[in-house]
Amino acid sequence: MKKFNLNIAGYNIGFESSESGLDLIPSQRFLRNICSDSSSDVLIKVHSDPFELPAGTQRVFHAPLVEEISGEMVKSSDNFWSIYKHNSALYIKTIFPHSDSEKEGLLKFSLKTRKWDLYFKGAEKETDPFEYPIDGLILYYLTVIHGDLMIHASGVNHSGNGYLFSGMSGKGKSTMARLWNNTGARVIHDDRLIIRKISGEYRMFNTPIYDNDIPSESPFNNIFLIEHGAQNELIRVKGATAVSLVMANCIQHNWNPEIIQRMMGSASMMCANIPVGKLFFRPDRSIIDFISDNEQQ
Repeated sequence: MKKFNLNIAGYNIGFESSESGLDLIPSQRFLRNICSDSSSDVLIKVHSDPFELPAGTQRVFHAPLVEEISGEMVKSSDNFWSIYKHNSALYIKTIFPHSDSEKEGLLKFSLKTRKWDLYFKGAEKETDPFEYPIDGLILYYLTVIHGDLMIHASGVNHSGNGYLFSGMSGKGKSTMARLWNNTGARVIHDDRLIIRKISGEYRMFNTPIYDNDIPSESPFNNIFLIEHGAQNELIRVKGATAVSLVMANCIQHNWNPEIIQRMMGSASMMCANIPVGKLFFRPDRSIIDFISDNEQQ
């Protein structure tokens, strides 16, 4: 196909290729997000020709390739993706480590415009324009534009109560999601969520990571910053402490003071309205009853 739209976390993302350009093939994990609404929040024109960075462009952020191996985060390559800036234009240059071809991509965009360009070098005729890592990068900058947050967290809805469990790798996000799933709760996601305030209500949305992900969302009324512990214990935190702990788990590119300030403002407003607590938990059914007994405290 030459164009399609995805609805992810309420963002409408349009992709469009020229008639003589690449055929756009979304991967399995995005098929359930394809929508018929063409009124895009952002329209990304896909090009098969390479694009050279303008003279004077400065690199402002660089990310090496870090992968989880046997439970440990290990840097496997210095070459992954980088952000460049030239006047008001931003560029993300990336490789695609999970691709069958050795293609490279360059996204040209701006925080003020809604028409972006994605250039490929070495791409096959049929290409997924939303392949890792460009998918997460586009979603991140959409959260920046809209004043939303992307966070390392699992989320569940149990009998109308939404719980967000935030933590970095190894802290128990997937364990918590599994425990709640066993009780019949609806799992929004077990790894990465987007938080949006819509019509005065904070809602969490999943982001497609696995092939069997389906679009899911829920309001939430508690944020738990989780750690494995010898016993179940909840310590409520407020103010700057709550904000700093939540932001530590948010996905963020700290190269732009305006972006940092905007994110801090969003996190501050959320923490002023949603209870936040440090939760030490045992990985068994006892934590379910513990949270139910303490959610209003």
